[in-house]
Amino acid sequence: MKIAYLSSAYLAPVEYYTKLKTYDRVFIEQHDHYIKQTYRNRCTIAAPDGELALSIPTVKPSTAKCAMKDIRISDHGNWRRLHWNAIESAYNGTPFFEYYKDDFHPFYEHKYEFLTDFNEELCQLICRLIDIEPQVERTTEYKVDFAANEVDFREAIHPKKDFRLTDPEFTPRPYYQVFEARHGFLPNLSIIDLLFNMGPESLLIL
Repeated sequence: MKIAYLSSAYLAPVEYYTKLKTYDRVFIEQHDHYIKQTYRNRCTIAAPDGELALSIPTVKPSTAKCAMKDIRISDHGNWRRLHWNAIESAYNGTPFFEYYKDDFHPFYEHKYEFLTDFNEELCQLICRLIDIEPQVERTTEYKVDFAANEVDFREAIHPKKDFRLTDPEFTPRPYYQVFEARHGFLPNLSIIDLLFNMGPESLLIL
């Protein structure tokens, strides 16, 4: 049995979802220290002008080292409306945005308290839409030692790291992107880029 460990992630990149599809069990880390500028609270989409990072503001924790499970979402800056407008602007012209938008829009109207809950429910929705059924559990403690059949991707899948160096088992497969003529193919964007462009064929790309 192959087991993967992943961090919690907001609209995680394609690489992340390849793990959910190919590993027998996946544990989502809850007890790591929260770090900014990671996929825990940000995603990257293909906007008309190129790659665009969207970040969820979080409530500043009372201690420097706060567990991910305790991180609360902030209402600062009307981010829900800004994120939804950015997603709509980026993907309104894609083949499947109209088909899926009513599934995603409620996440930008309903207020979630904890970032992990928001990320998890979004991930569950995406897995249903792509038609994968990963066996996913939350960790009960922070794991340091791994068995031969366990792989730690918690810090390997990271917006500031080159997946070609940190994750040799992942090779992005090109697919249709609406702005490809302008920017070329942009690999390993948020899973919604794949979903809105390819719809049910997303499973074949993964």
